[in-house]
Amino acid sequence: MYSHTHHKPNQPILDVSNLNVRYNGHMALEDITFHLHEGERVAVVGPNGAGKSTLFKVVAGVLQPQSGEVNIYGSRPRGHVCIGYIPQRNQVDWTFPVSVADVVMMGRSAKLGPFNWPHKKDWEFVNHALETVELRNLASRQISQLSGGQQQRMFIARALAQEAELMLMDEPLTGLDTPSQEGILNLLDRLKQERVTVMVATHDLEQAASHFDRIMLLNHRIVAFGKPAEVLHTDNLLSAYGGRLKPIDGQNILNIDDCCDEGEDGHTH
Repeated sequence: MYSHTHHKPNQPILDVSNLNVRYNGHMALEDITFHLHEGERVAVVGPNGAGKSTLFKVVAGVLQPQSGEVNIYGSRPRGHVCIGYIPQRNQVDWTFPVSVADVVMMGRSAKLGPFNWPHKKDWEFVNHALETVELRNLASRQISQLSGGQQQRMFIARALAQEAELMLMDEPLTGLDTPSQEGILNLLDRLKQERVTVMVATHDLEQAASHFDRIMLLNHRIVAFGKPAEVLHTDNLLSAYGGRLKPIDGQNILNIDDCCDEGEDGHTH
């Protein structure tokens, strides 16, 4: 369980091939094929229930596909400790009696192994991660006492303490005010400088176009994947979203007219 998978040389950090996933009796992902470069920042956009969360769970090794392959540096996700998965905030039990520092230390668990206590080096990783996300002064605070933006920064710190090289962030900006969103985006800039590869699921097409190297437009299949200017044009967006779009004034892209989040089976949370 705690054996670590080694990286194979000259392999992409993430290579997904012919992936098919059924979820609650429905096809959540169909024939998904793509690969990511080290240090790349990719936004995954698409309508509610399009399979974004399912894709992240499969890449993280949490969910098994019916067919196809996911390879991290040339081998399957399970056993890789370099994948940092940050779920949607509504999937977290915020009443659980742990502090911010406790959660960040959880990022060291795979490297510690079972029944081992953290060493000085582990606490150095935790403290450095907390400083990076500007939460050092809140290390002892119970997690429910954080703001939404602070909660997301705590999970980024956990991934940093884990020494994650591939970070999967599921809707990290949803429900945050503008300053908190800008704080998370600034952190992504810092991660890019450190060659951390990041995939972020988001509903905000303007943010995706402004802050990401490439955009994956997903609706169970990959509708388009490339640079923002190549992906965010009307034909692709209409193919993915249908009638749930409205024009953005003065721009050649469209905005989503969704009012609520849905699970992968199409039901609202």
